[in-house]
Amino acid sequence: MDPSDRPRRSVLDAPTLVLNRSWVPIHVTIVRRAVGMICRGIASVVDPGSLSLQDFDAWASLRGEPGRHSIRTATRWLPVPEIVQLAQYDRVPSFEAPFTRASLFRRDDHRCQYCGTRPPHSQLTIDHVVPRSRGGRTSWDNCVVACVRCNARKGDRLPGTAGLRLMRNPRAPRWTPHLHVRAADWPGSWNQFLGDRHGQGFATGT
Repeated sequence: MDPSDRPRRSVLDAPTLVLNRSWVPIHVTIVRRAVGMICRGIASVVDPGSLSLQDFDAWASLRGEPGRHSIRTATRWLPVPEIVQLAQYDRVPSFEAPFTRASLFRRDDHRCQYCGTRPPHSQLTIDHVVPRSRGGRTSWDNCVVACVRCNARKGDRLPGTAGLRLMRNPRAPRWTPHLHVRAADWPGSWNQFLGDRHGQGFATGT
């Protein structure tokens, strides 16, 4: 299929970062739902430059430029709300991810942590850096994604003994356990709020 023939994602399905009243990121929704929250007064739009808050009337008075960063209405273009702040929510969620096979593959970006390749999913395995036979735990800081070839080469040994080297030391990621948005897909305006989580992904929710 020609790339130009693929259906394009509506701007209303693009991600919007949601902050609580203390300016802490709590989850990600889609533009469609963010607009609904703005209309109902549940959230305000955050101007990424000045960090000023805009209620529905202030946001609706703005004019966006035609393109992927704007929403088309019956009479005008409105700028996409990339960040919103909730009016009545202070709770901060836990950013500790549950240890699961899917979460581990997501943390390592479905890439072998020894050779750096990204083979088909069927050719990826979970490797215990310190083998279980040597007391290694099944945990975030001792498990990595490895291709079948590297896992077989390593066997029941430490990486250095097998002539292998980890791309990076494994550690627990920080995200909430929902669907996720890769850091590569974040709007640039999010970086000032998600700086220490850059490269690890962030949760999405509704």
